[in-house]
Amino acid sequence: MGKSEADEKILSYNDVVLRRSDLDILSGPYFLNDRIIEFYLSYLSSGHPSQDILLVPPSIAFWIIQCPVAEAMRDFLDPLHLSDKALVLFPINDNDNVSMAEGGSHWSLLAYYRNANLFVHHDSCRSMNASPAKKLYKAVVGYMGLSESGSKARYLECTDSPRQKNGYDCGLYVTAIAGVICDWHVNSNKTDANDLWFSAVKEQVTPSAVSCMRSDILALIRDLMARHSEHAKCE
Repeated sequence: MGKSEADEKILSYNDVVLRRSDLDILSGPYFLNDRIIEFYLSYLSSGHPSQDILLVPPSIAFWIIQCPVAEAMRDFLDPLHLSDKALVLFPINDNDNVSMAEGGSHWSLLAYYRNANLFVHHDSCRSMNASPAKKLYKAVVGYMGLSESGSKARYLECTDSPRQKNGYDCGLYVTAIAGVICDWHVNSNKTDANDLWFSAVKEQVTPSAVSCMRSDILALIRDLMARHSEHAKCE
């Protein structure tokens, strides 16, 4: 596929623009890029429109981790209204080169749950992203609450998080775990404060379920493309 064909825009969904090359990534056993992660988190947001849930785009999470000036953090974070959110999900990437777009080699997920005042890091590869996850936690913890309680939020490395079986499905684990946590937040009775969503993630994010995520996301994109095409014909 030529460069111009690979860069062809195929779908605009909310603020995310997908390109032809993204379909190739989903069609094969490849590492998910920022656009696909952002698209799926945006899709989850549309399916869970509650104002108390925030799914942070990868580019914003990356900026928070790499922000060189602490004084600039407040102006950037204030529009996110973190103190109003009951659940916040941050996709974590191990890229530490700010000049390299879509760099890095591993994805994980950092979740904040206000009722427990707790950050939980889900990493499908034995805490490989613990360092950037803790860096993000330290950057945002002081902004999570209207009082000092937010700054006392704990950090937990979830050692029992589902493990990937290969070197390229980490992004799929992020999308799958994010979906389970959002569903848990909306539908669970939350009677066990110690368990949170952990049991749901362990039961639902299996290797077979994750392997289906790739084809499911690809089918979702193609369905949205078809709907967009039909809508354009009707105009």
